[in-house]
Amino acid sequence: MSFTLIKTLHILSMVLLFGTGLGSAFYKWMADRSGVVAHIAVTNRHVVLADWIFTTPTVIFQPLSGLWMVHLFGLPLTTPWVAASLSLYALAGACWLPVVWLQIRMKQMADVALARQTGLPQHYWQLARWWFWLGVPAFISMVLVVALMVFKHIPGAQL
Repeated sequence: MSFTLIKTLHILSMVLLFGTGLGSAFYKWMADRSGVVAHIAVTNRHVVLADWIFTTPTVIFQPLSGLWMVHLFGLPLTTPWVAASLSLYALAGACWLPVVWLQIRMKQMADVALARQTGLPQHYWQLARWWFWLGVPAFISMVLVVALMVFKHIPGAQL
């Protein structure tokens, strides 16, 4: 596989990861703000599905393709922008894993509330706050990873 193809797939994967994550978070946050249980339940289902279909594969592909390109350039993992990218990506992942669990749990709670025609329990809203605040460092980390991808320096490389 050529470097250009790997780089293109890496960029497209990041766009998909970033776009799906931000879009899903926005729609879930807006649905929660509506307070309409049916809307919240459907949106939660879609957010969980989007995570499995789009986010999970790109979360796996991103470091693999990035490390592959680093290897092709012969750069050590201790190269400052590489180490920073990997650290920020790990931080985002450490926030994302509990977010996935929270989303699944909130989806279940919303489905039960919809089936029973009741309001959402207070615990849902506690989980929603955790979901939101875990998303903040994850989002900031991913913005910084993208910035490092764009503004990196590879000695002698003509990118």
